[in-house]
Order: sequence, then structure tokens, then C-alpha cells
Amino acid sequence: MSKFPELIASAFFAVMLAAAPALGAGDADQGGKVFKKCKACHAVGSGAKNKVGPHLNDLFGRPAGSITGYKYSKAMRKASEAGLVWSDETIDKFLAKPRGFLKGTKMAFPGIKKEKDRRDLLAYLKAIQTASTSTPTAEKPIKTVAAPAGKPPLASDTKRPKHGVLHLGRAATSAEILAWDIDIRPDGAGLPKGKGTVAQGEEVFAERCAVCHGDFGEGKDRWPVLAGGFDTLKAERPEKTIGSYWPFLSTVFDYIRRAMPFGDARSLTDDEVYAVTAYLLFLNDIVTDTEFELSEKNFAATRLPNEANFIADDRASEQQYANTGEPCMNNCMAEPAQVIMRARVLDVTPENEGDGSKVD
Repeated sequence: MSKFPELIASAFFAVMLAAAPALGAGDADQGGKVFKKCKACHAVGSGAKNKVGPHLNDLFGRPAGSITGYKYSKAMRKASEAGLVWSDETIDKFLAKPRGFLKGTKMAFPGIKKEKDRRDLLAYLKAIQTASTSTPTAEKPIKTVAAPAGKPPLASDTKRPKHGVLHLGRAATSAEILAWDIDIRPDGAGLPKGKGTVAQGEEVFAERCAVCHGDFGEGKDRWPVLAGGFDTLKAERPEKTIGSYWPFLSTVFDYIRRAMPFGDARSLTDDEVYAVTAYLLFLNDIVTDTEFELSEKNFAATRLPNEANFIADDRASEQQYANTGEPCMNNCMAEPAQVIMRARVLDVTPENEGDGSKVD
């Protein structure tokens, strides 16, 4: 196979770097703040491992697409073969507009527009990388224990737990339940204490959420749209947002608290979650005052526009959910099971492959 495309690509990168102006020194402390936009997908520092994106340890001077075990895009692998190496200049251009620098990259990040922010981020990455962080921390080997002499124990020898219907496992401890018991009911039950205004939420959203969802919830690339979509539910392709579709604010709060920011879940404080939720209410015209403060005190009184179009889940009243007796595990039918219908009778099996006809 000809190496002509690779030679062209190598020449392109060389010319691009030669034409790039030298970058000034950045502020590493400020760069740490900029890195918050990156930490959802990338890790750096002692023991850093690959996440959604590859770890960024020893980035400077590293050939592109060279981290073992990470699945790079086809475009990044080709750039690596063409000789792309990460330097101040190449990293700066990539961060400015990833998809403009390397068409076909799977990095969905839209880019960092301000040159100062990029310089600060480069300074931060250099400041925290040392020789000791070049390789992720190795996992400790698993200790093996010799099996006792004699006959090995059988599952039937194990004492059967008495709790539950299936008698499996053990009852969860209070501490284990408390760690997972963070769900919130539509009436506000389960809410943590806290508060946050629309204005405060805008700051948190811009720093932690806008990279994927846009500054105003309009969505970036394939990331979800969070605002708008009013009166589109009857359209062929409805826009299901908090303002147009979601029924309860508790779902919004719970999802942000439990799963966001993407790749860095559970990192927001309760006050920050209240503030971001308030900002989303503002983006969807549910509240109009930037000084509006959402808290556990007024949460239940804040309603979403589409609540009336949802009905309560009444499955608990159905027999299959109400029956909590011992499940039948053997000889459960009075008569042997019988096949009462076959696929060919249902006319779903083609008679001859490819002709579309069906068996009568």
C-alpha cells in the first residue's frame, strides 16, 4: 500500500507546527479550574487511568494515539501513523477546536475558545505531571488461599438464610442502605437540606455542564438538549426536555445529583445541585427571576408544565405484584406443558428464503 497519504499528513503537521506562534506561559492555578471541563472524560496525576478519554499523564512529547489499552478513533490512529506528537502547539490547536484540528476524532468536546484558558490548562498539565505519574498504579496481586484438606464444602451444606422470599444473600446493613437511599419523591420527601439561586446555578452550569449541554441547554453535538421543545410532543420528532415533557422536578434533581456531571458523578454539593436545578427551571421559562432560590422548603411547590399528562403507577395493586408467597420451583403445573401454537401457524416464518412467501 502506498505511503503517499501518510507523507502528506506528516508534511501537514510539520508545516502547521512551523507556522504556529510560540505560546506564552500560563497560570497553573487557573489551569486547574479550566481542567474541570476536562475531568469528566480525562484523568491525570498519580494512578490516573483511562476513562471516556485516555489519561493525560506524560502528555507532552507523547505520540498521538499511543496509550496501550485505549480504543482510539480511526482518525487518531491515522494521525499517529503520520507522525503527530503532542506538544504545546499541537495540544493548543487541538483544544481550540478538536474536530477542526482532526476530522473524525470521537472527542465530542467543542473546544476552549480563549487562548489564555488554553495556556493556563497547558501549564496545569505540566505542573502536575512527574515521572512518578507516568504509569497508572498497578493493581495488587490477588492472594490465593490453599483449599482445606478433605472433602470441599458443597452449596447444600451452607446454612440457608431465613430472610426474603428466595432466601438469598444477607440483609443490607443500615449504613449500606443509607449510602444508596438518595432518591426523592415528587412531594419532596428525601430531599437534602440546601439551597441555590438561578444566578449561582448559571456559574456552576457554565463550568461543569455547558461543555456538553451548551451554555443555554441547547445541547452540543449529540449531547441532550435541556431547554425548549415547547408544544412539540405531537410532532413526528418531539423535543423532550424538562420544560416540555418531564413531569416532576424531583426526577431532575435526583438525576443531576446521582449521575452528573458525566464522568464525575456525585461531585456536586447539594447546594450546587439546587442551583443547577434552579437554572434549568429558568432556561425553560418555569421561573423568570435570576434571584429565584430553590430549596427543600419550596421544592414541592415548584411544578413542571407537563405534570398533568402523567398518571400514577398502580402496578402494586395487580395480583402478580401483590403475591409475595413462596415461588413454585418444582411440579408447578397440574398437567404437562403443551405447545398450543407454532410460528408457522402465525405466518411469521418464510417458506422459501428470500421470496417473502409464508407457510399456510
